[in-house]
Amino acid sequence: MSFVLKSTEERARLWKPMFARELPELPFHVWPETGDAEKVRYLAAWQPPENLAEVFPNLEVLFSVGAGVDQLNLASIPENVRVVRMMEPGLAEGMIEYVLWAVLSHHRNMFHYARQQGERVWKGAPNVSSGLFRVGVMGMGALGTPVLKKLAEFGYVCNGWSRSRHDVPGIKSYAGSEELDAFLATTDVLVCLMPLTAATKGILNRELFEKLPKGACLINCGRGGHLVQDDLLWALDEGLLSQVVLDVTDPEPLPEDHPFWSHPSIALTPHIASSSRAETGGEMILRNIVHYEDGLKMIGEIDKYSGY
Repeated sequence: MSFVLKSTEERARLWKPMFARELPELPFHVWPETGDAEKVRYLAAWQPPENLAEVFPNLEVLFSVGAGVDQLNLASIPENVRVVRMMEPGLAEGMIEYVLWAVLSHHRNMFHYARQQGERVWKGAPNVSSGLFRVGVMGMGALGTPVLKKLAEFGYVCNGWSRSRHDVPGIKSYAGSEELDAFLATTDVLVCLMPLTAATKGILNRELFEKLPKGACLINCGRGGHLVQDDLLWALDEGLLSQVVLDVTDPEPLPEDHPFWSHPSIALTPHIASSSRAETGGEMILRNIVHYEDGLKMIGEIDKYSGY
């Protein structure tokens, strides 16, 4: 039985001594070195090798080194192989910081003032109470729920929407397609933190934008595939949206001539909202291996049929 890491040099440098200390009986290999491929039971990677079943015929668990698994072709992963996404504290902390920055920047007109600076305009606007801003988060999972809790601490009216209902003190939970319209109607700032699946691809579209209060702000930290780009430009032109913050695009990066680069109401960041920290990510995988060996539930294991 052995473990293979197919990732960055930093992870390899940090994880190898951690594994030697915590699980000395488990041989640790760094791709492309694998040892006896038939003995590999655990693989950690962003993108596994092609023909996974042939390369590692006895693989039991595939660990994603990222928070999402949409980069994986789940249909190509053998049925018996369990898939676990990264669930370490640094991911939530980074996302909280990013979304809080984006919401506060919109609330306090910072994007507007940045545009004014470029035009050499010195003109202030009244400060508005956070209690008058309704923030809605699509996706109440391991990232969405902590983000909502922190926003609520800042006085924002916070609502969440997801496939199933969640019980979070101080947060109103909307669930299912039948409650999406009601959720959107009460959302001045919409934050997308959903996993990308067949059901959520293209969900940020013209029909959805029309159901938001006019002049809403959109913050997408999910995946670029959630957004229909032409519909976003239309919504900005029509005034349905007043500000957009995009940390993800499709493709990444965008072509040099893409209109998002120069649009005055779109703030772009290069997919930096949150990322797993190498050391704590290794600790999480070690914990999950122990859980797996003891017959316990692994943290972050996904349902391959639903995609999350």
